[in-house]
Amino acid sequence: MRALYHLPLSPYARKVRLVLAEKRLPVELRIEKPWERRPEYLELNPAGTVPTLVEDNGVVIPDSAVICEYLDEAYPEIPIMGDTIVERVEVRRLAAWFDGKFASEVTQNLLGEKYMRQQARRGNAEPAAIRTGYTALRYHLDYLGWLAENREWLAGPNLSLADFAAAAHLSCLDYIGDVDWRLSRPAKDWYARIKSRPGFRTLLSDRVPGMTPPAHYVDLDF
Repeated sequence: MRALYHLPLSPYARKVRLVLAEKRLPVELRIEKPWERRPEYLELNPAGTVPTLVEDNGVVIPDSAVICEYLDEAYPEIPIMGDTIVERVEVRRLAAWFDGKFASEVTQNLLGEKYMRQQARRGNAEPAAIRTGYTALRYHLDYLGWLAENREWLAGPNLSLADFAAAAHLSCLDYIGDVDWRLSRPAKDWYARIKSRPGFRTLLSDRVPGMTPPAHYVDLDF
């Protein structure tokens, strides 16, 4: 069986897990702590990041963006990149937005400070970074809410990689209780829709030692 080296609260790994589930592709999950820099793992992925996918035939695919593009090409029956070239451009733009801009302005300042820094034993969280993350999150929720209010899904008429990228980051932040869903009703309604999909169930069952998610985390209707 294919294997995915992941970390439960890695949004990039969660994105790949959502894509695998949407495409109904079974996978064995193997937890990998990138800060440990295991030589065996570095042989698979010299960057040392998660996730890394290893196919049944031994093909190794590192990096979440590369993995998702590969999965859509190798298993095209359930597409995740859009039907038209214009839609595919928008899917890629928004996936890059959440994995790049949102990640650097929000995820790294909240999840990175509150969880990843602790796991890697890099000292205490920086209050200034956390404040910056909360401020940026409001802006991003406004934008996500606008997309959700004006489109059926974030990139257009079809559920796509853009939705999975956004949901992956927000689900990690929701686990640590950092998303105030009252800030954007359209964003909350969109998240409730995607959270209700079967592929989300394994994410919602994840638990991290020493951290308990808020009660609404597993509530499909909030």
